[in-house]
Amino acid sequence: MAKRDYYDILGIERNATADEIKKAYRKLAMEHHPDKNPGDKSAEERFKEASEAYEVLRDPQKRQRYDAYGHAGIKVQANPFDGMEFDLSDALRTFMSGGFGGFGDIFGMGGGRSQRDRKLRGADLQLKMALALEEIATGVVKKIRIKKQIKCNTCNATGAKSGSAPSTCPDCNGAGEIRNVSRSIFGQFVNITTCTRCNGSGEIVKDYCMDCRGDGRIRGDHEVEIEIPAGVATGNYLTIQGEGNVGPKGGPAGDVIVIIEEKEHEYFERNGNDIIYELPISFSQAALGDKVKVPTLNGSAEIDITPGIQSGKILRMRSKGLPHLRHHQRGDQLLRIRVWTPTKLTKDERAIFEQLQKSDNMRPPKSVKSVFEKLKGVFN
Repeated sequence: MAKRDYYDILGIERNATADEIKKAYRKLAMEHHPDKNPGDKSAEERFKEASEAYEVLRDPQKRQRYDAYGHAGIKVQANPFDGMEFDLSDALRTFMSGGFGGFGDIFGMGGGRSQRDRKLRGADLQLKMALALEEIATGVVKKIRIKKQIKCNTCNATGAKSGSAPSTCPDCNGAGEIRNVSRSIFGQFVNITTCTRCNGSGEIVKDYCMDCRGDGRIRGDHEVEIEIPAGVATGNYLTIQGEGNVGPKGGPAGDVIVIIEEKEHEYFERNGNDIIYELPISFSQAALGDKVKVPTLNGSAEIDITPGIQSGKILRMRSKGLPHLRHHQRGDQLLRIRVWTPTKLTKDERAIFEQLQKSDNMRPPKSVKSVFEKLKGVFN
């Protein structure tokens, strides 16, 4: 079943501000929160749906990727819930951490950070992917092998030696945080810092796993499948969530950021979604006209050269360019005519040209301004 548009889910316009997005989500979350609708599966689904939409649209980078690629590309970009079972507790945490202070207490869900929340996230990985224009024209799926930190299977990512287990950190008593309370004439201040002994995990390992040295992860290879949508350009990037380095001791994985680069093409030059091809023709083809085969991104095509065509003339092949990212229209292929001048002539060829040179009809006009006026604005 196709997913609904995130803007439609929240009931907002596509140019909605951050405050409007937050306000719309707050209204829906309050209405469909599971604690206010016990046993109502439909309300729970609507709450999940609204939380998923909010999680994407509240983040400027995720929202930009969603606006650019829609649901076709969101699987490898901005959607933190796609491709996995939805965790309702994550949605509830999103609701309570979205700037709506106090709702955790209203619904009886206040409290400290869970052990899962304390796990350190792994680092993101960044890579460049060079694509040919033919691949950009159709979209492509690439499989690549990357070196990264992966889960240590010997200790199941705990970092502890077989037969032993992590123990509660004595400095923070498993909280992962150190709280220091101080008083002043202005009242009581609480300073919360990450526990340096356990690095915020709440656990320490005494007997280390010899394979990962207590880190819970090792270096390894991993194959990633990347779906590139059609119409991307140099500088665009995709985010593949959860495919980066895994976090220490079972922490969540970071992301893989794929930055797009275009390969230089043998024939074509890109101009937005149009492609430009320099078409050389001879004097005789320019004067008499001809049928010429030209390369395209998906094979070749035959075009008519009209008699008397001028060098610099632009011919347009509709919808033979690159697709747009945001809709189904395609750019054009532009053929720029270049009348080719031979550099060497045989005796007979020279005689022919000398004879033609005597004809008034073969002399160019005194000004070619009119020719350039016709070409003006072609690429604008």
